[in-house]
Amino acid sequence: MPQRFELEFEWLHLAYDESQAFTETYGFAGNQGAVNVEGILIRPRDQPSDTLQVYMHPASTLQLLPVPREAAHRGAHVLCAGSRYARNDTACILEKVLLDLGAYIRHAKKVLGYKHVVLVGWSGGGSLSLFYQSQAENPSITGTPAGDPIDLAGARLIPADAVVFQAAHSSRAQLLLDVIDPSVIDEDDPDTRDQSLDIYGDQVNPPFDTAFLERYRGAQLARVRKITANVKNTLERLRNAGGKEKERGFVTHRTLADPRFLDPALDPNDRPIGWCYLGDPETVNSGPVGLARFSTLRSWLSQWSIDDTNADGIKCAEQISAPLLLIENSADDAVPSYHCQSVFKAAGTVDKQYHRIDGATHYYVGQPDHLSRAIDLTEGWLADRRLLGR
Repeated sequence: MPQRFELEFEWLHLAYDESQAFTETYGFAGNQGAVNVEGILIRPRDQPSDTLQVYMHPASTLQLLPVPREAAHRGAHVLCAGSRYARNDTACILEKVLLDLGAYIRHAKKVLGYKHVVLVGWSGGGSLSLFYQSQAENPSITGTPAGDPIDLAGARLIPADAVVFQAAHSSRAQLLLDVIDPSVIDEDDPDTRDQSLDIYGDQVNPPFDTAFLERYRGAQLARVRKITANVKNTLERLRNAGGKEKERGFVTHRTLADPRFLDPALDPNDRPIGWCYLGDPETVNSGPVGLARFSTLRSWLSQWSIDDTNADGIKCAEQISAPLLLIENSADDAVPSYHCQSVFKAAGTVDKQYHRIDGATHYYVGQPDHLSRAIDLTEGWLADRRLLGR
């Protein structure tokens, strides 16, 4: 049995100056001429390390999840870093999240004194980690997809020493494209639908044939692009009006209708059928917590537009040289299996490894053996590269 340590938790607050054309986050987080972010530093008691594992999700906090806690129990120093958009991705601009992540990494090396930093990109943090690393190694972005200036080269992002891509999707935009409901005809009325494309209705049932799937996937792309066109048109109208209205929020109905949820023959793995990481997919499809349910115009282009997002994990993976470990969970009920595989295939680094944990779900809840296996893989891989830190 591996040694287990008691944990110590430290609240970490970082602030840095940033001027904005208008307030985009509610409260004190980013509307007083500065960005304020919070993280939780988790360290094993009496176990020093010169390596820090940084977990970050664009719009969630990760300190309650099994993976980072188990890593710390096993001896790792872990930072669960929250972005300025923690627990509310409505206005999330992924290019700005890179600045938040960069502030944490700079603090880890310059203030906390860690020699090495490893980005552990779990779930939505996977494509974020690849996006960050690609811009830290090869900065190129000078503006957001909405055309707002952002100088990532001038930010001098510090590259991580390695990246772990675990139970992660290739991009938020690709995941939305996989799951958005193409039966919606009227964006203002989710009850107006094309019944021949409604996988939760009475007209179509699994197994789904090739012709239906081609039509379905095409309709999904068409819907995303229709929303994107409306977003761009609205932004242009606001700019041309010359008034004080700069941004607008909107609702995207029915965003969890991937045929994979109902048909086990599609990208087969060990996932449960008729269920997903958020519960019953039919219920979630029309509920308040679906992907991209609430969004601003700028956030849609940065996060959810497949044609505009800069955070395409496949393209970003092509640009990195840091060592890369990819871990797929075979019973993942959130991320289709092809996401991890496509990132691995595209990764440009010569030092990359791919592992699959049979039977593991997205969160490893109630799966101590699979969780232990995931930590074993990461520890062994880091040790081989002298990045374990102890």
